[in-house]
Amino acid sequence: MSIAVNVGDTVGDLTGVDETGAELRFADLLAKGPLVVFFYPAAMTYGCTKESCHFRDLAGEFADAGASIVGVSADDVAKQAQFSAKHSLGFPLVADTDRSIAEAFGVRRKRGPNKRSTFVVGGDRTVLARIDSEFAMGRHANQALETLRAGRPA
Repeated sequence: MSIAVNVGDTVGDLTGVDETGAELRFADLLAKGPLVVFFYPAAMTYGCTKESCHFRDLAGEFADAGASIVGVSADDVAKQAQFSAKHSLGFPLVADTDRSIAEAFGVRRKRGPNKRSTFVVGGDRTVLARIDSEFAMGRHANQALETLRAGRPA
């Protein structure tokens, strides 16, 4: 069972594989500024598409706040590539097939898909915000952006 990661906790240096098959190190992204990591249950599903496209639509505002965006699900590289291409997402999607990244953030369920959760992580790897909502998909990007604009933990 995953141990929940909450505001004020520190996340480790995690590595995954993105939708292109390339290695993605969270530390490399954090070196550039805050990182918004959103976990979604499954690519190509209604709710996950709605959530991911909302992040895409606000990508310019996240960039203005100095933040990078990364989506994570247990889908494989091919499915993540298809999802990204179909919706022109423009940010990395991690294929967390062994769910180790979900485990590290405390969103892995024992059975079924990972929890829908979003984390705003500061450059020092401290969690500034955690957003949880299975059904209010727009809340994730909106609250993450509010946290970044406020410049303090949520």
